[in-house]
This record gives sequence, C-alpha cells and structure tokens, in this order.
Amino acid sequence: MSFFSKDIAIDLGTASVLVYIRNKGVVLQEPSVVAMDKNTGKLLKVGCEAQAMLGKTPGNIVAMRPLREGVISDYDMTERMLKEFLRKVTTFSLFKPRLLICVPSGITEVEERAVVDAGIQAGARRAYLIEEPVAAAIGAGIDITKPDGHMVVDIGGGTADIAVISLGGVVQSASIKVAGDKFDEAVVKYVRNKHKVLIGERTAEEMKMTIGCVFPRPEEITMEVKGRCLTTGLPRVFSVSSSEMIEAFEEPSTRILEAVHAVLERTPPELVADVSTNGIVMTGGGSLVWGFDKLIESHTGIETHVADDAISCVAFGTGKSLENLDSMTEGTLNLARIQQMN
Repeated sequence: MSFFSKDIAIDLGTASVLVYIRNKGVVLQEPSVVAMDKNTGKLLKVGCEAQAMLGKTPGNIVAMRPLREGVISDYDMTERMLKEFLRKVTTFSLFKPRLLICVPSGITEVEERAVVDAGIQAGARRAYLIEEPVAAAIGAGIDITKPDGHMVVDIGGGTADIAVISLGGVVQSASIKVAGDKFDEAVVKYVRNKHKVLIGERTAEEMKMTIGCVFPRPEEITMEVKGRCLTTGLPRVFSVSSSEMIEAFEEPSTRILEAVHAVLERTPPELVADVSTNGIVMTGGGSLVWGFDKLIESHTGIETHVADDAISCVAFGTGKSLENLDSMTEGTLNLARIQQMN
C-alpha cells in the first residue's frame, strides 16, 4: 500500500486543520498555527505546540495563523504548514498523493488558485477543491444527490457558510467572514468596554466555550476571568456571567442570522418548502456556542439542530468525497480549476 498514492482530504480551516486519509478516517486535527524564528526564517513548531506559544513569544519568535477569514493570508507559511502536516501523516510513497481541499463557498478564483498551488507545492500530485457547505452536508449524513432541498449553516473559525443544497450542488449560498474568531474579538471588546480589563484571545475563546451563549440559558452561569486592568495596569480577577455573553455576542450572531435570512429569501419556493420539512443542520465549531440552534429556530420558525461531531463534519464529508474524485461533477467542484502537474 505504501508504494501507491493515497488520496488525502484536508479541511484547511482558519482555526484548525483536519486531515482525512481514505480508509483510515481523520488522522490529524491540529490548530492552524505556525511558529517561526524571525531572524533565520526557520519553522520551529506547527499545530498544538505552536498554538501554546500564541501571545507568549520572545522578540525573535513569532507565532501566527497563516489563514485569516477562511483564506490564505500568508502563502509561504500555509505551504510550509501543509507540508509539515502531510509529512506527519504519510509514509514513503513513490507516487505523490492527490489532495481534496475544502474551501469556503464565497472564495474568489485568485484565492482558489492560491489554495491549489499551496497543495501542489506541499507535495500533492493534483489538488481538487470542494465547497465547505457541500462537504459539511455530506459529513452530517445528508444525501445531497436527491432533488430535495437541505440547508446547512457551517460556522467555522474564519467564515460562516450558509447554503441550500439540492441535486449534489449549491443552489443558493452566502459566505460571510463572521465566525468563531469574530466571537472571540467581540468578547475582548465587550470586556474592555464594560469591565475596563484587557484579556487575551485565548482567554476570550475559553470564555466562549465555557459560558458563551447566544440564547438565554435555563440557569445563569458565571466564570472567573483574569486580565490586565486598563486603569491600574495590574492583574485583575473578575467574574463574567452567561447573560453578559449574550450581550457581547449580539452583533456577530445577528449578522449570521441576517445571512441565513438572505439565503432563504433567494431560494426557490419549492426548495424553501423542503428546507422547512427537513430542518436546518448546523456544523462547525462555531455552531457549538450554546443556544445557536435555538436562536436560528426562533427567528426562522424552521427546526434547527447541530450535527453530531459538528467540528469534524466538513473533514468527514471531504473524506467521503474522495471516493468520487475520478468522477466529480460540476457543482461539487469546479473541474475547470483543477491543476494537473505537467
């Protein structure tokens, strides 16, 4: 087996990268973070080890996320990160693997080209692309080949992709750059304005996961937070409640609701009828913020639920799509943009 090429699926996310190998499932899940030495340009750490360095590095070491808002912001670093992850999961092979990479549905041609090139440079024989909502739907167990409308709301780290899917393709979609990262930023901003305390991104993320909610919880919960007081410049410990988090998250959650509404407005009536029967499926790490399904359901009147294993849905869906690599059709992938090595 090791001498034949493997097909590999990658969910190249803003917050994390998941790698799926055919017949093996998800073999790697690491944060999309790289740490490098600024003076020598040497790559020091990738993934979990690099993430631990975020916001804590000395002057010569920089820990960064090479993807922002669902697209590549640092091409060189993305390529090196991909190479490193592929090295971790592949054994020696005479043939280079084929890669199927997942991208947001609102991506431009230039951005697509950058992803394909990064995949090829990282050691792939060919790189194919699949849209995030399509992969998320497949991963959530929806049969997308039927003439039946399904709505998927995929909230990742950098982008939220909302799409109505039927007959294996996207009928209507919206991709907005409001997702997990924007929720973290909203927490930082809220704490700074209300409590006059500065907290880091990692603390904000911990708050989002522990007490964060976008819909009133049955019981209020609180969490002790450490930060730097803006007036004295000294460390300060204070507590934040879950109802304050609803306030903090108001803007980003409203923008996602508006995008869901806009997609429904543009969808043909027959498919809207299907969606109201089938319900809305939520995937991605951002959908795990408490009460998101309840919030969408209360605004649209359509039953909404979060998929099982929401974080890995896109990776599973991309992985399942590897079986169709040879016969992929327009819609799940733009065949005109496949790059083949000469």
